[in-house]
Amino acid sequence: MAHLSPIDYATASDEIRAEHDRELALRGRMTNMKRILLHSPAAHRIYAEWFTLRDLLRPMLDDRAIWLFSKAIAETMRAEIPVTFFRRALIDNGLDPEAIVPSADEALLISFGNAIAADANDIPDEIWTALKTRYDETLLVNLVAFAGIMVATCVFTSAVKVDLDPELERYCKR
Repeated sequence: MAHLSPIDYATASDEIRAEHDRELALRGRMTNMKRILLHSPAAHRIYAEWFTLRDLLRPMLDDRAIWLFSKAIAETMRAEIPVTFFRRALIDNGLDPEAIVPSADEALLISFGNAIAADANDIPDEIWTALKTRYDETLLVNLVAFAGIMVATCVFTSAVKVDLDPELERYCKR
């Protein structure tokens, strides 16, 4: 059971209801994490910048690469909800998360994600060298910022013990 409760839309302030409605209009769903974050619309908006950064990565990285990068961070941080979220993305797109053979670029992103999540102070130079040969500095800034929000998401869901959304249950790793 989560340490913090989700907002109650019926009794929430106008500001919270407006942020809730904006999120539903933008993304069409309201997760347990978002319902808790909405106690602070500012915190919710900050975490929602994940989507902004994802969109900035998309010209160079496809969804599969972004999902694998994100899943690597979540797995390293042992964050059940984000891991399951990205398992769902992969499975719903016809992929078996346990059988994916990553491309060279995806393998590099997975290594980078694992390194960031394990110890951002100790990312091997060879990973940075490989990243800099493939991507420009703008993309790398966006990638690290995106990873930071992924790390924050993992910390939030784990520290608060956010309840797994019912629609994710069937995607849990057995």
